[in-house]
Amino acid sequence: MILFPNCKINLGLSILRKRADGYHDLETVFYPIPLHDALEINPRRTNHSNIPEQQLPELTVTGLSVAGEANDNLCVKAWQLLKADYPNLPAVNIHLHKAIPMGAGLGGGSADGAYTLLLLNKQFKLNLTRDQLLHYALQLGSDCPFFIYNQPCLGLGRGEILQPVTVDLSAYKIIIVNPRIHINTGWAFHQLTPAEPEHRIADIIAQPIDTWKKYLINDFEEPVLQNHPELREIKDKFYESGAIYAAMSGSGSSFFGIFECNNALNFTFPDRYFFKELQKT
Repeated sequence: MILFPNCKINLGLSILRKRADGYHDLETVFYPIPLHDALEINPRRTNHSNIPEQQLPELTVTGLSVAGEANDNLCVKAWQLLKADYPNLPAVNIHLHKAIPMGAGLGGGSADGAYTLLLLNKQFKLNLTRDQLLHYALQLGSDCPFFIYNQPCLGLGRGEILQPVTVDLSAYKIIIVNPRIHINTGWAFHQLTPAEPEHRIADIIAQPIDTWKKYLINDFEEPVLQNHPELREIKDKFYESGAIYAAMSGSGSSFFGIFECNNALNFTFPDRYFFKELQKT
């Protein structure tokens, strides 16, 4: 069985306060975009009855290179979570084709983990409810529950408190540029002084999109640009080419621009950059 995990962009991102548990309360709007990985899971077929069922899945990856050990991959961790509560869940082969840049603020790894939960639930008829899936997804990471909803949502708390909102960018095209610069999330948080924003993101995104440029802010963007000034050129090029709104997603380093569909665009970026033009359907 195959599913195609998509990624997200953040429409605004405010870091409100640091909590006693070490996490931060935030406010953002998660918006799904049609840039996909491919995820295939099949029961492992073997004639060797002495192979223990509790063994980890066999993970293969193609496409973009994935750093780290297979045991640390969120797809494998998702299987482990379900296996602990559903002992009859069989050993599986997982194949992941990566097209979404990693460590890019697009939530690609979180999507892969959440979609593994969805795929295992469907394929092996676990009959998990959405609330149960959300519970498992949060154990994988703060962004993972969003991909269980996978519709525009206001994210509060760590990002796991989700409220569907009405935001529709289907009439626009979205350009994604990732400069292949890794931004350490821990470092990014240390650059911020949490504070209540003057304007709440929930209120801003309810206004016409041509007002977002003035009010819709990602708190991580300015410290990332100060540390990597060459990235400012991406945002500048977006606005010079007629973007209605442009910003960094998550803690970076991907930038997105929202353009009218009839805007003929011709960008030149370094060859190492990831570039994708998308139109949501």
